[in-house]
This record gives sequence, structure tokens and C-alpha cells, in this order.
Amino acid sequence: MDEQLIQFACDSIKNYLHTSPTSADTAIGIHQWWIQWNDLPESILITTIALRRLEESGLLERRVIGNQELWRLRRQPAT
Repeated sequence: MDEQLIQFACDSIKNYLHTSPTSADTAIGIHQWWIQWNDLPESILITTIALRRLEESGLLERRVIGNQELWRLRRQPAT
């Protein structure tokens, strides 16, 4: 897998959420709308790997709503 493309996707997702912090979308929606690919979109696998890395780092969380898996900024638990 191309590490530069994965990093590009991670950076694009972080930049998008910086300007739209309440956004949430599916992996496909993020792949199509949040990442400005230079040419034709890369494989959805690039975006999936980027999302999982950002989840592992604590930036994102995954929520299942109905039969959809949505990604968003991790919310801090209420104290």
C-alpha cells in the first residue's frame, strides 16, 4: 500500500474536520467528498486504512447507526 497516499488521506480528513468539526459520514462519503484527490479517486482501501489509523490515534470514532457505519471526531465522554 502506498504510504504517501494513506498519509494524504489522513491529512485531508484532518483538514476537513478542522473546518467542519461536527461532520460525520460513511467511509464512501469521506472518500468521495472529504478527500480532494489530485486526479481520479484512489482505492477506497486507502481511505479505510486512513480512517482506522485516525481511530487508533484517538482522533476519530466509529458509530453504527442502523446499518450505516459513520465516522466523526471523537467526542469526549461527559464527566
